[in-house]
Amino acid sequence: MRVVSGIQPTGQPHLGNYLGAIRNYVKLQDEAVAAGGECLIFLADLHAISMPHDPAELHSSTLELVATLVACGVDPNKAILFNQAQVPAHAELQWLLNGTARMGWLNRMTQFKDKSGKNREGASVALFTYPVLQAADVLLYQATHVPVGEDQKQHLELARDIAQKFNNDFASEEEPVFTLPDPIIPPEAARIMSLRDGSAKMSKSDVSEMSRINLADDADTMAKKIKKAKTDPEPLPSETKGLEDRPEALNLVTIYAALAGVNADSVLADFGGQGFGVFKPALAELLVEKLGPIQQRFVELKDDRESLDAILARGAAQAREIGMPTLKSAYKALGLIRG
Repeated sequence: MRVVSGIQPTGQPHLGNYLGAIRNYVKLQDEAVAAGGECLIFLADLHAISMPHDPAELHSSTLELVATLVACGVDPNKAILFNQAQVPAHAELQWLLNGTARMGWLNRMTQFKDKSGKNREGASVALFTYPVLQAADVLLYQATHVPVGEDQKQHLELARDIAQKFNNDFASEEEPVFTLPDPIIPPEAARIMSLRDGSAKMSKSDVSEMSRINLADDADTMAKKIKKAKTDPEPLPSETKGLEDRPEALNLVTIYAALAGVNADSVLADFGGQGFGVFKPALAELLVEKLGPIQQRFVELKDDRESLDAILARGAAQAREIGMPTLKSAYKALGLIRG
């Protein structure tokens, strides 16, 4: 079992990232180690340059994300933690796979349409070929499993298509160059919405800091944001059906349930009939209890640049060693070096 997953180092990680993905990394690393396998978690800084970015901010965000992941429980002694830019084989393999990927396949990718908006001609080539780099990210390491949410299923299918076509065109059935990775569908992750708008996802790019709980927020800031979170005047219902058409109320109940490890019905069994004047302080207290230790560890780590650089350097060295045989096999299969 070899699990590979990546996360973009753009903006400050927030509660939605933690509950939707980061928390799952800790489970994945433990499961992979228990199964005698490996878990590779990379910071997708090469993907980040597909959109406009500030170089200094990208570098700083990359180190901060390492601090965040470690603070959340990712253990560099269990998982291989690194950034793409220190493993040139990612970009090399992407170029080799560009000969196999097809324009029609990439034209069907919904993420490009979403991110490029109405100005598709003005989008970067990197944004268009982003899914090919994603394929390289997992195929380079002969990943057997890749955790995917709904928004990434299409990209993993593309990776499998590229791998299959490459194997068919340039390798034998007995000795394929690439492993076709299987998806890991994580337990249904809580869908965390903005604290200012219950119909929009909690996002790093939202201009309002009050829309999200950052993992770097201290206890007072967390409590203040929950206190000011948008709600409605009605008390909480006693069952989830009563949260229909109440997106902000549903969001706060969802956050509480995810942090407490229970379902929404259980939360409403305790708080049904009570107003937000009671529920919000309870939610703030739970947030501080669960995220407080993460925030404290993050603060300790974030300015220790030497340790963070060392974690990335060690992980990159391990990743380069694992990926090199696959890259070499791809070069040989294409006739670029002697077999």
